[in-house]
Amino acid sequence: MFRIIKLLLIVFFMINLSTISFTKEDFFNEAKTKFDLNSLTESKFLLQRNIVYNPKHAKSYLYLAKIYNLEENEKEEEKNLNSALLLAPNSEEATYMLININLKQSNYKKVKDLKKKFLIICNKICEKTSLIDEALKNIEPKNES
Repeated sequence: MFRIIKLLLIVFFMINLSTISFTKEDFFNEAKTKFDLNSLTESKFLLQRNIVYNPKHAKSYLYLAKIYNLEENEKEEEKNLNSALLLAPNSEEATYMLININLKQSNYKKVKDLKKKFLIICNKICEKTSLIDEALKNIEPKNES
């Protein structure tokens, strides 16, 4: 009798664990679909929900940062980009977005550091390097003697 109960409990827990793992990815995929359809509020909610269940999902933080970028909430955008880069240090898109924030803030040193990192990790959006260089010329500190 105890063996049957143990077996039923094990089966029950295995089914629940597999269901939870499918729903985690489901939140992100649904949020990405909502983002693509420009339904930002629903997408933001689903991404935050995905982060609750899976706090190490870097793409959720990246998409949240994109939403905050569209909402022009720079503080939250930067916070989510930093989280995304902590989890996925080689994310060129997150690095590029963080460079843009620091360019707006005229943070010359941070932009130079991020640009060095960007040049090492870039694969898909390497053509953006020229845009970074152009923007850096505008904020480069002047040597006044």
